[in-house]
Amino acid sequence: MKTYLYNNKHKSFARSLRRKQTDAERFLWSKIRARQFLNLKFRRQFPVLNYILDFYCKEAKLAIELDGSQHLKEFNSNKDRLREDNLRKIGIATLRFLDNDIFNNIDGVLTTVQQYVIDLTPTLSLQERENKREF
Repeated sequence: MKTYLYNNKHKSFARSLRRKQTDAERFLWSKIRARQFLNLKFRRQFPVLNYILDFYCKEAKLAIELDGSQHLKEFNSNKDRLREDNLRKIGIATLRFLDNDIFNNIDGVLTTVQQYVIDLTPTLSLQERENKREF
């Protein structure tokens, strides 16, 4: 039985969030859209369960969340942990980055995502890994 993660109830809200991207989301999207990063297809503002994921890659079962300073507060970090736990239960891993990291260390962010994806696929040949390292 195939499980569909997309939550159609949040479709219009997700669409409105795509129109109102933050600068950090726009910048990261410019680096990962259209299979230009590791030949992976990312979707932005993707509704899963009762959440809207900033970026989601079905192939890697990976959510990327960008956090502004409001996520550093204890209340929000507890909500973020609960969200990550619920996503993990359905097989989705979450990588979180601060908006500042996107602007000040985009290569480091992409390297972290790349390493996560490579660790997921240990059977890749050395040549395939080298090809995936180009971003």
